[in-house]
Amino acid sequence: VQLQASGGGLVQAGGSLRLSCAAAGNTDVMGWYRQRPGKQRELVASITSGDSTNYADSVKGRFTISRDNAKNTVSLQMNSLKPEDTAVYYCNANRRRPTFSGTTVWDSYWGKGTQVTVSS
Repeated sequence: VQLQASGGGLVQAGGSLRLSCAAAGNTDVMGWYRQRPGKQRELVASITSGDSTNYADSVKGRFTISRDNAKNTVSLQMNSLKPEDTAVYYCNANRRRPTFSGTTVWDSYWGKGTQVTVSS
C-alpha cells in the first residue's frame, strides 16, 4: 500500500494545520505518528475502518483524526498547536492479511514524513 501525505508546514503557536494522507488500496487501521527531535517515533492518533479512534494524551481535545473509507484517505486536523508539537509526522496504514495456517497477520505501511513546525 503506497501512502501519499500532504499538509504540514510552519505555523505560530495556537494555530491550526491539517494533514492528509491517501492510501493506494484498502486499509483497516490508519493513523499518524510523529518523531520529535531527539525522541522516538510515537503514536499521535489512529482510526479503524469502523471509525474507532485513539489519541495520545498530549493531543486529546486538540487534534481530530478522520477517514474516508471510500477514498482510502485519513486526515489529521491539528488545532491549538504548541511548540512541542513540532515534529516530522508520518502517515501509517495497517491491513490484516489471512495466512494459510488460518491465522491473521498485520502488514504495516508508512508514508514519507512531513514536517510540522510550531513557532512560539
